[in-house]
Amino acid sequence: MSVFHYDKDADGIVTVTMDMTGPVNAMNDEYREAMGETVARLEQEDGLTGVVIASAKKVFFAGGDLHELLAVTPADVERFKGGIDTVKDQLRRLEKLPVPVVAAINGAALGGGFELCLACNHRIAWDDKSVQLGLPEVTLGLLPGGGGVVRLTKLLGLEKALPYLLEGKRIAPGKALDEGMIHDVVREKDELVPAAKAWILAHRDDPEAAVQPWDRKGFRIPGGDANSPKIAQLIPAATAMLRQKTRGLLPAPEKILDVAVQAARLDLETALVVESRGLTHLVTTPQAKNMISTFFFGLNKVNGGASRPDGIPKTSTKKVGVLGAGMMGQGIAYVSAMAGIEVVLKDVSLEAAEKGKAYSEKLLDKRVERGRMTPEKRGEVLALIKPTAEDADLAGCDLIIEAVFENMALKHEITRNTEQYLAEGGVWGSNTSSLPITQLAEASEKPANFIGIHFFSPVDKMPLVEIIMGEQTSDEALAKAFDYTQQIRKTPIVVNDSLGFFTSRTFGTYLDEGVRLLAEGMHPVLIDNLGKAVGMPVGPLQVYDEVSLELTRKAQQTWKEMGVLDKWGDGTVTRGVINTLVEEYGRGGRHHGGGFYEYAEDGSRAIWPKLLELYYNPEICVPEQDVKDRLLFRQVIESLKCLESGVLRSEEDGNIGSIMGIGAPPWTGGFLQFVKTYGYGRFVARCEELAAAYGERFEPPQIARERAAEETQAAA
Repeated sequence: MSVFHYDKDADGIVTVTMDMTGPVNAMNDEYREAMGETVARLEQEDGLTGVVIASAKKVFFAGGDLHELLAVTPADVERFKGGIDTVKDQLRRLEKLPVPVVAAINGAALGGGFELCLACNHRIAWDDKSVQLGLPEVTLGLLPGGGGVVRLTKLLGLEKALPYLLEGKRIAPGKALDEGMIHDVVREKDELVPAAKAWILAHRDDPEAAVQPWDRKGFRIPGGDANSPKIAQLIPAATAMLRQKTRGLLPAPEKILDVAVQAARLDLETALVVESRGLTHLVTTPQAKNMISTFFFGLNKVNGGASRPDGIPKTSTKKVGVLGAGMMGQGIAYVSAMAGIEVVLKDVSLEAAEKGKAYSEKLLDKRVERGRMTPEKRGEVLALIKPTAEDADLAGCDLIIEAVFENMALKHEITRNTEQYLAEGGVWGSNTSSLPITQLAEASEKPANFIGIHFFSPVDKMPLVEIIMGEQTSDEALAKAFDYTQQIRKTPIVVNDSLGFFTSRTFGTYLDEGVRLLAEGMHPVLIDNLGKAVGMPVGPLQVYDEVSLELTRKAQQTWKEMGVLDKWGDGTVTRGVINTLVEEYGRGGRHHGGGFYEYAEDGSRAIWPKLLELYYNPEICVPEQDVKDRLLFRQVIESLKCLESGVLRSEEDGNIGSIMGIGAPPWTGGFLQFVKTYGYGRFVARCEELAAAYGERFEPPQIARERAAEETQAAA
């Protein structure tokens, strides 16, 4: 029995309802067989007046089968391209039927799903928040290979299509209607198929209704083709901007731009061939393998609760206390209130707490100004945040999050003073970025309910929360923290206790290596530029300025008092440079008047001249590839050590954490995924080269050697 249900009514309209094996409709072998049979049947159908493409699933069509795409090797490219060509041929035959074809979009239609819609003459969507439309392939290192690049470019024109193709934007039906990507919306899902049939009947005497715009005589691409003056100017500008954004590390956006330009220049059939070649090239690249593995499979696994304990009922946080109304605390208060949670925002004074609440007010005002929130909703969210200086206001909180300075004694004192106000079974969370949770929990009367909940700055924008298990933290506390994190629409990763945990510990190696390169005599601007050339968002020296050299110095003093200084490696070089800048020259970082850089009122920056006198040696020449590998490999090595020692509980948590928390280059798929496609044997060999040249910190971890041996054995 076909997974496409075929039903012809008395008016001659055939409704094809996709209901494939499994939870979603996907563009796999089963689809190709079913669509091939269906199109052939439609081509032979007598008395046909129109076709409606519908779905029996909650998702209209999920797109390509990513398991299938991930498995493609260079040896498979011809077979893979044949599959693409089959899909395209079927869609082309569908849109060439002599009757109108209507897509009745009842759920998300992304990637191949929206490509199917684009091959229909008319597109109607259910106007519901669950429905998303778009071509997000670029976020997985791919391009829309089922005609998406070509058809969207010809539909909207090059200028309007590029943002959706290059950014992978997902949009709601209302926006898609405004943009001309669909033709109509309905309020109720049950209205979709009737509305589609009504449109077919209303246009049964209109021969143009069955002809796609690009197949009509005299068709001109909106906005002009590639030879028009406006578009001819757009192309080099878009190319330059794209290169600046991707730094040449992501082949997919560049390939998409090339195919889109060709689509604006060539006829449909030829452009479709170019598009197929583009996807065939991309699908075998390590960037695509990495991004599919992490941004789809890994992220789905993490968000699906793989790290959440089994057998514990899901909970909802009703009231949260936030201790400390500074940069982190005010952000936590905001995202909690936005999720509908009552917030008690406490600081040492009511004035300080109210200042923290003002941060939320500012963000909410911006949402109202941009039309993303009503004034009434703004008032409701603000009403959820209660600023206070009184401990007693915390009474009844089912979660309290401490977000004060990184000082063990201070955090202990706050825990002793306020833990008593937790509701029965309530959980205490520390937003520490580095201090071990087990030691922080020593001040708690209920260490089983004590857990690390590490947010990233700015809290309202950063999508990740790192949850840290202390030695006595219970599964119940973990489940509570995990559920809260998802409640505030963040992605949770779960790690075990350690100084710096995973993210801060790993990111610290990037900063340390940057300062080591400076101390060796390398020009500071070149160091930061090569950090960005690897794909890191910001260079290591600039990061240090932003996080504050002064705070780093204080943190190191805390670690010294705790007896854990240099626990993860010799920090003498970096400590010496930071102490010199802070203690001798008062260079505490950007918010302390400047650090490695000087900052002008307009936001521009320039290297502090004295820095060059202190460290720059023009005779020093470190190969650029060595610099880039040093900055990247230090982080990869530390990630492997975290996995090896059990700080990381899963590779998925490591990859998602490195991307969303540390800012690992997207092309790597995360630091652990990077090693898989780089090759463990090759990685070990390169680490040994770097270790011989620059020091034992580059020695490959034992886990890398073991996997390299397994790799060799498997290849034998």
